Amino acid sequence: MFPRPNTLNQPRNLPSPTQTHAPAEVKQAPVVYYTFLLIGLSLLVLVLRKLDSVLLPILFAALLAVLLLPLVTRLERWKFPRIWAIIVALLLVIGTLVGLFYLFGSQIMSLREELPKLQAKSVQYFDQIQQWAHAKFGYEPMSKEQLIDSSMKSVKSSAGGFLGSTLSTTAGILSVTTLVPIYIFCFLYYRDHMRQFMFRFVAPDKRTSVLHTMDSIQTVVQAYIQGLLTVIVIVSVLNAIGLLVLGVKFAVFFAIFASVLAIIPYIGILVGSAIPALVTLVETGSPGKAAAVVGVFVFVQFLEGNFITPMITGSKVSINPMAAIIALILGGELWGTPGMILSIPLIAVIKVLLDSSKATEPWGFLLGDVTDGEDTKKDTSDDQPGFFAKALRMVKRT
Repeated sequence: MFPRPNTLNQPRNLPSPTQTHAPAEVKQAPVVYYTFLLIGLSLLVLVLRKLDSVLLPILFAALLAVLLLPLVTRLERWKFPRIWAIIVALLLVIGTLVGLFYLFGSQIMSLREELPKLQAKSVQYFDQIQQWAHAKFGYEPMSKEQLIDSSMKSVKSSAGGFLGSTLSTTAGILSVTTLVPIYIFCFLYYRDHMRQFMFRFVAPDKRTSVLHTMDSIQTVVQAYIQGLLTVIVIVSVLNAIGLLVLGVKFAVFFAIFASVLAIIPYIGILVGSAIPALVTLVETGSPGKAAAVVGVFVFVQFLEGNFITPMITGSKVSINPMAAIIALILGGELWGTPGMILSIPLIAVIKVLLDSSKATEPWGFLLGDVTDGEDTKKDTSDDQPGFFAKALRMVKRT
């Protein structure tokens, strides 16, 4: 017989071989976490820049589809088939755009006839400025022949690049005008299918909150686009009245042109007011009248920013100016002018997504507009069930 084993020196409280334990959680250092976050953001920006020709038509189509969704649903309630309801809505949009292009085209042709006179007067004023600079600072003025020769050389040197950029821009515009209506049709026609696709990623108990978020996004986008169109009409009328009182040529064209450029926040109105001011200065030779033109646009912009836009959009798109400017700059750096146009609605959508989660709600609060240091009051109209919530109720009833 062997002696019994000595258990006095054996370690105690050891887990049995059959007992399983969860693996220990490995905590990463904050520097590692933020390093991977920056790498991911850099890759995301790279992908967005490389796929701009694909993503921009999709984003514009998504915004327009959200705008047309109430019209399409109303036509469907009037017993229109979904396909014909979408086609009628698209035809209304296309007809409106064709009318605007025709109006702008006729005005541009009239302005083109005045270009030789404006060019001659601009050369005359340039000579006067050179003479003043020569008498004041000893600057050696350029002759008209030298000015024309230098201009022709610069035109010849940049003709190839200009032609190539013109062809690429024309091809891009044609592709966008072809793809955007197709994307809009697909978004509106397959909206139920895409909603069911989204449900497959969400647990049943969380679908109500997700649908409320989707309704909020729809409300924000519709409020922004509808409010923007209303503001453009009102600002166009006010600009036209001011320019007509001053007797500016092509007052209606410049008024609409500056108002349309207002879709680029803070910068569009500056460009839209500089062009008619320069044309007025060359046409009349009066700096005071050119300053008066700028004053009209500045006054109308003051009314738009402090009274018109807040009364129309209300608290639906509550983005503070600092966030709007940063989004505008980032959108311009990422996608150029289309990115500047998309920056405000996209940042508004991001704010809605951030507000939908408690973990990211402080970032949404940072982007939001706060008056006198207090939280903005909740809009009671947001509590009403939207399109997605109504759709979920209909699915549950069936």
